[in-house]
Amino acid sequence: MKAIRLHVFGPPSHLVLDELPDLAPAAGQVRIEVHASGVHLLDVSLRRGEAGGPLPPPELPTIPGREVAGVVDAVGEGVDERWLGERVVAHLGMVPGGYAEQAVTAVANLLLVPDHVTFPDAVAAVGTGRTALGVVELEPPGATDTVLVPSAAGGLGWLLVQSARAAGARVVAAAGGPERVEVLGKLGADLVVDYSAPDWVDRVRVEVGALSLVYDGVGGAVGRSALELLGPGGRLVMFGFSAGAPTEVTTADLVGRGITAGWSLGPRMQALPGGIPGLAERALARVAAGEWEPLTTTYPLADAARAHDDLEGRRALGKVVLLAAR
Repeated sequence: MKAIRLHVFGPPSHLVLDELPDLAPAAGQVRIEVHASGVHLLDVSLRRGEAGGPLPPPELPTIPGREVAGVVDAVGEGVDERWLGERVVAHLGMVPGGYAEQAVTAVANLLLVPDHVTFPDAVAAVGTGRTALGVVELEPPGATDTVLVPSAAGGLGWLLVQSARAAGARVVAAAGGPERVEVLGKLGADLVVDYSAPDWVDRVRVEVGALSLVYDGVGGAVGRSALELLGPGGRLVMFGFSAGAPTEVTTADLVGRGITAGWSLGPRMQALPGGIPGLAERALARVAAGEWEPLTTTYPLADAARAHDDLEGRRALGKVVLLAAR
């Protein structure tokens, strides 16, 4: 099989295409003929040799990636052969190996993918989608809310905008740069703004007034500006900081203005019904039902380095997915 491997920590160019022996599933496992592999921001940190959230830097060489979708083509001892030929998606958990033409995982990790759902969309659901759903379940938008999503052109923000609109909320979708803002027109938000423009905060104040809910995956100065747009009693839901630093929240925000601020990843999501696997299953169901339409940017598996470079440079839109040649 062909696989992308990292032999030395460093820049995207260190991701190289290698030819490796085919995989054999162990007892309780299946082998997936991979059609689509998810690329995550955590993968970027791990490639550099940094910790990626709860994940320590991997031992080298390593095949990055933890989200795969494809067709089961082999089963290990004790696995029902009826899995053979099934379209599936899986999150590999703490074990990497996704950027490859084959992956093995426990049968318990599999979710069936309906025929009408594409493999890239399934990958978006099982990774980014489960996080988006966790955010929404922890802090649901309502019909009386005015919601800002500062990272609306990303895979997660794209789904959060759809969720807020479905709830009947008034929605402001924001992104940085003209190209990213242009794609937001497809979302049907009430207002689309470029947060790299100096007047974006004034536009929001004038056109929609005070916000009641911010889904903040950007942090830094953008996140702080978004917090300042919240009215008394507003909610700030933080789930990342692509700007490099979390949004600064002060005691005055919490006490003086009655702002509620919380971090939505980790233990809070794990405490939701079914834990993280339950979120993945429900996210895939939303995609299958047409309630969510993921935004994906795809690259050939061999171009994993370019995918990483575009993800770091904020040139990729939505969920980044690698496609194996079939």
